[in-house]
Amino acid sequence: MAFVIVLCFFGIVMVRLTFINFKDGAKYEKQVLSQQNYTTITLPYARGEIEDRNGTPLATSVKVYNLIIEPKNILAADTQRNKSLSKNQEKDIYQKTTVQSLVQFFDVTESELHKLIEENPNSYYQKVLKRLEYSEVKKFQDYLEKELKITNSKGKEETIKYGDRIKGVYFEEEYRRSYPNNELASNIIGFSNSGNVGSWGLEQQYNSTLNGINGREYGYINDNTQLERTTQPAQNGNNLITTIDVNVQRIAEKHIQKFMKKVGASKGVNVLVMDPNNGEVLAMATDSTYDLNNPREDSVLEKRYSKSEIQNMNEEEKLNAFNQVWRNESISKIFEPGSTFKPFTIAAGLEEHTLTGEETYYCKGYLQKESWPNMIKCHSYYQGGLGLITLSEALQHSCNVALMEINDANGKEIFTQYEKFFGFGKKTGIDLPGEENGLLIGADNMGSVDLATNSFGQNINVTMIQLASAFASLINGGHYYQPHLVKQIVDEDGSIVKNVDKVLVKDTVSKKTSEWLKDTLYQTVEKGTGKEAKIDGYTIGGKTGTAEKQPRSANTYVISFISFVPVEKPEVLIYVTIDEPNLVPQDQTGYAVRLSHDIMKELVTYMNIPKTKTVKETSKTKK
Repeated sequence: MAFVIVLCFFGIVMVRLTFINFKDGAKYEKQVLSQQNYTTITLPYARGEIEDRNGTPLATSVKVYNLIIEPKNILAADTQRNKSLSKNQEKDIYQKTTVQSLVQFFDVTESELHKLIEENPNSYYQKVLKRLEYSEVKKFQDYLEKELKITNSKGKEETIKYGDRIKGVYFEEEYRRSYPNNELASNIIGFSNSGNVGSWGLEQQYNSTLNGINGREYGYINDNTQLERTTQPAQNGNNLITTIDVNVQRIAEKHIQKFMKKVGASKGVNVLVMDPNNGEVLAMATDSTYDLNNPREDSVLEKRYSKSEIQNMNEEEKLNAFNQVWRNESISKIFEPGSTFKPFTIAAGLEEHTLTGEETYYCKGYLQKESWPNMIKCHSYYQGGLGLITLSEALQHSCNVALMEINDANGKEIFTQYEKFFGFGKKTGIDLPGEENGLLIGADNMGSVDLATNSFGQNINVTMIQLASAFASLINGGHYYQPHLVKQIVDEDGSIVKNVDKVLVKDTVSKKTSEWLKDTLYQTVEKGTGKEAKIDGYTIGGKTGTAEKQPRSANTYVISFISFVPVEKPEVLIYVTIDEPNLVPQDQTGYAVRLSHDIMKELVTYMNIPKTKTVKETSKTKK
């Protein structure tokens, strides 16, 4: 008797099909429990979302579905039906109809399905297809609800649904990581592999924060042959609210691509945009973006390698090449900064009172000391030097001779102390993986030539984030804030889990030194090497950089420009680096200045930065 009750219960359950309530978002219900006494289903969690500072999605988790069949239930349905059929009636109709229907709607063949059923006759779980989109599954579900007129075994016409002929099919929920902006901010976001393991970017840095905990649904048949269920809901991951502004990021990437089409750079272009008052990174843009939805396509490598180079790579070489593209060069690429380092040399002198701010220097285009094997030139060498200049003019016109004399007065102990104090030679602690330390020459190993060339940013190596963070402290009154990319962590309901406030790491320079530097950097744009950065109505400060790369004989350069607006109270800082531009010669910093100008011009409007330069000042500038 008990067997009959169980069998009837089994039959009733089997005739019902998988039903998905898409409208109210309820999870799939597996309506066929099977003849097992106990079963468990994993309820997957949704990985947390990543958003920009204004709530624009950067990374989301999209629900997808795995197509599952239960061979045992399909075969059992036919076995039960076949018993009541006459010799002339069609048998195994459930298997045939189920297979034909699945072939009609999904990318699978009849032979594949029949083989799966026949080779696994006792299985209640065979995964046919993975990660189907909602639209694909919905078409199948709609088909199941359509009505069909048939003649039953008694010769009478009756109406059934197509779904009544389909057995042992259901859909298992899963989540697929989706990046709605494709390539935008790819070097910041990173991507997630199968198994919800983040690779590079915020996906890797905050992997445990973004991940949740799977739930479980337990089902069993109790002693009264009733179906009992216990559900332990999944706990979704937390969401990241970042400091990134997608509009700022988009502006920076757009102008980089324009530059690459017009000029190009064999080793790449990078742009870093920050709020100098709190360490928030607004954008990190590069020319080597890649589609986060397809990070392993060979086309990803084509921005850094030729097709022939890619074809000749073995698997290990290709992985290394991918990692070079996937990394964030603003934090992981070290380079000699050149003259953008000069403000730090001067700041050290002003703070230690080896400078008063009123000094004058005579530049004849080079400096030679008895202990040096060769003279060290200034960019003005072929013009006979800059002549008599003030300290302010030395920075405005980027005089190497003056900077070498300044650092000679500083001495290697003071200079190396301030290098470290400004954060060079060690990681900033930004919340991204892959940050590099940079390279410095210690005081014990620093010779006279090193002291001279280090003064203008040669023979030292920094990262963009190091220099930008330190530079921000020079122009914001002397406050060094830790750079960061996440503002807030919230749960799936929007409740705050953690606020990430600005972190004041140290005070680097006095307000007096900061004001002197801001004014001099403003004059650098008004009448020095940064003239092409000017924008009508705005007070802009900045410093150019030209760094000759190793080996020096190759005549390859990194050109750069770091700028800020407005000078009175800086709201935004932009740092542009161009590595080996397609120019002859390469040391034409005007290209970096113009790229910065084009980005800044859009940002001041988008960010509603007020004009602070009077009409009178603007007209004077134009003369």
